Amino acid sequence: MPITFEKVGYTYQVGGPFEKTALTDISFSVEDGTYTAIVGHTGSGKSTLLQHLNVILQPTAGKVIFDSREIIAGQKYKNLKEIRQKIGVVFQFPEAQLFEETVVKDIMFGPMNFGVSKEDAKKRAESLLPIVGLPESIKESSPFELSGGQMRRVAIAGVLAMEPDILVLDEPTAGLDPRGRREMMDLFNRLHKEQNITIILVTHNMDDVAEFADKMIVLQAGKVSAVGEPRALFAEDERMHGLAIGQPSALVVQRQIEAQTAEKWPVTCLTRAELVAYLTTDWRGGQNDE
Repeated sequence: MPITFEKVGYTYQVGGPFEKTALTDISFSVEDGTYTAIVGHTGSGKSTLLQHLNVILQPTAGKVIFDSREIIAGQKYKNLKEIRQKIGVVFQFPEAQLFEETVVKDIMFGPMNFGVSKEDAKKRAESLLPIVGLPESIKESSPFELSGGQMRRVAIAGVLAMEPDILVLDEPTAGLDPRGRREMMDLFNRLHKEQNITIILVTHNMDDVAEFADKMIVLQAGKVSAVGEPRALFAEDERMHGLAIGQPSALVVQRQIEAQTAEKWPVTCLTRAELVAYLTTDWRGGQNDE
């Protein structure tokens, strides 16, 4: 299900004493099967934009189009379940949303809330355990007896149980150690590639953007300041610095080496693998090991 924002604006408490505009003239599209990263420093409007993606908020200007369904500013809408069922949101620290007495019941809650039978919801829940890296043996355990990483996987399984077309990830690795962060991002990437789930990643982590996203949207002060392929945008050092966007760690190292050697590389290395490959095979004609 593609999503299109057309000149979307959002103002909190319109006409009130604390009126505040959070989004202005936002336009972009997310196509089926893509992996889009939305980035921007604190206060750029990411959280407000995220809440438009599953219609928690509705625009006060412009419109958002979900496939062929339009959500237009100033109009009232009911029966938005169809949209919300197709867009699963993994909020920061999703494990805080767990509440059922067993793992399998927690995973079943979402689909049952959307009308799926108890039997079918249980089948979905049990089939998702290995997909999110959880053993079947814990299905009747209390989710609150699990480790923090396991609890997060249960919460993610609960979102996946609704079989969304789009997965929106809001800083999904917050609070995880490096190994846990890697495992979580690999899980989402596997879902993206194997099940063709569209991913929208809201993040401060530029390494994740560089490695996984095929499109990058930069927000600044509630407006879209840049849209493009991550490699092209990260190569624009001055522009990204002006937008308060950091660089992937591999590119930071590349720029340090370039500064020390006064040698501009013909490539932009976004990942550690790319950096190592260039240093060991291409840099200085492959003679750098002498």
